[in-house]
Amino acid sequence: MRKLATIGAVLLWSAIAFAQDRTITVASTTSTEQSGLFGHLLPLFSRDEGISVKVVAVGTGQALDIGRRGDADVVFVHDRAAEDKFMSEGQGVKRFDVMYNDFVIIGPKSDPAKIAGGKDVADALRKIAAAKAPFISRGDKSGTHAAELRLWKEAGVDLNAGKDNWYREIGQGMGPALNMASSSNAYLLSDRGTWLSFKNRGELAILTEGDKRLFNQYGVMLVNPEKHPSVKAKDGQAFIDWLVSPKGQDAIAGYKVGGEQLFFPNASH
Repeated sequence: MRKLATIGAVLLWSAIAFAQDRTITVASTTSTEQSGLFGHLLPLFSRDEGISVKVVAVGTGQALDIGRRGDADVVFVHDRAAEDKFMSEGQGVKRFDVMYNDFVIIGPKSDPAKIAGGKDVADALRKIAAAKAPFISRGDKSGTHAAELRLWKEAGVDLNAGKDNWYREIGQGMGPALNMASSSNAYLLSDRGTWLSFKNRGELAILTEGDKRLFNQYGVMLVNPEKHPSVKAKDGQAFIDWLVSPKGQDAIAGYKVGGEQLFFPNASH
């Protein structure tokens, strides 16, 4: 009897150890973390699949580099050009659309650049540059930073952060950038999700929104296990499959702050 009990204890311990080992690492953007989306999604996924998720929340460029090193199982980001490059290098197995939201230009309610109410993002940026109004840039090679630089280029504004004191690159995530803009009454580009969950708004408000160029798509990819044998391909793919399933998509749609939906599911299968 004692021998059977011992065998049972060993089997139970093995089962617990196996369950604890079912952990994947997801390299993702700061917006999915700081908006509170992962805090909402991951317990639901873990409950359904028995897999825990460790999130490394950095800018999209850094997240993709973590994937290139094989230090993550999944990358969940929002810079389509950079994602396509990642895939063309053979670093990912397959890319899936997951969800979208949009970018907005945030600024002080006093609005020294007079951009409030406009929908043309290029026009708004030209006005900010002409007024030399303070602008905070993440400057961190994130998806948001890439979108911001693309929009400045479309606006025809030649940025020179070294000479233009109004334009400040901080090399940090969306939350710190919003805090800095709030403390200095500056403009910035933010994803709507992080803005809606941001509490320390001070005098800041959304001043420009609705331009189709502000569309913000998120994609997810399994890191290629053929390049990186340490990748937990089965459990990583289980996370992706759950995200793009009706259950995962409903969970994304169900995440709201103050009654407002932050992300809109649009998975491609």
